[in-house]
Amino acid sequence: MHTITENIEIREVGAPVAAGATIDNNSDRIDMANYESVAFIVPIADSVATGVATLTIESNDADSDSGMAAVTGAVSTITCAVNDDINDRLLIVEVRNPGKRYVQAVRTSLTANIAYGSVIALLTPRRLPVVDHSTVADVTRVSD
Repeated sequence: MHTITENIEIREVGAPVAAGATIDNNSDRIDMANYESVAFIVPIADSVATGVATLTIESNDADSDSGMAAVTGAVSTITCAVNDDINDRLLIVEVRNPGKRYVQAVRTSLTANIAYGSVIALLTPRRLPVVDHSTVADVTRVSD
C-alpha cells in the first residue's frame, strides 16, 4: 500500500504575492502529458474588505503564456466582507484530463488588497511510483 505522497506529485509552482488590488500573477506552466489531473491550492495570506480573491486555471496547446485561455468552470473565488476575514483560507481548483497539454494557475485580485501564499500543485500521475519534483526539499514517510 502506498502513502499519499507516493501516489501524487507535489510541486511549488508560484511564489507568494504581496498585497495588491490589481494582481494578475501566473504560476509556472505544467506539462500534463504524463498526468491525469492537477489540483492547484493557494492560501490567502491577507485581505482587505471588498477585496476579491480569484484563482483561475488556464490551458494551452503550447508551452507558452501567449495563447493561454481559461478552462471553462475552473475558477475559485471569494470576497472579503471585513478586513482579514478570509485570511488563511484556501482557494482550490482541480482539473481532470485537461483538453490542452499545458496548464497554469492565475491569481488575481480586484477592488481592494489581497495577498497570496505560494501556489502548490498536486498532480495525479498516469504511472507510479511518483518521483519527487525538484521543488521538494525532503519527504519523510513513516508507518507506525
